[in-house]
Amino acid sequence: MKLIINSDEVQVDETVATVEDLLSHFQLDQKVAIVELNKEILEKSKHAEARLANGDVVEIVHFVGGG
Repeated sequence: MKLIINSDEVQVDETVATVEDLLSHFQLDQKVAIVELNKEILEKSKHAEARLANGDVVEIVHFVGGG
């Protein structure tokens, strides 16, 4: 399945069916991440039920600590 993630076209396996799966795929599931799916910000509680489709536009912002 082709997705546009942070302005880049990315091919992901068909097993990546939800936003939760996508975050896990990119090893971001244990981090604080804000996800926008097709210009709609998703609450974290919706990640498991938000289904992905070919051509979806996803923006992911995650926080990195530092000093």
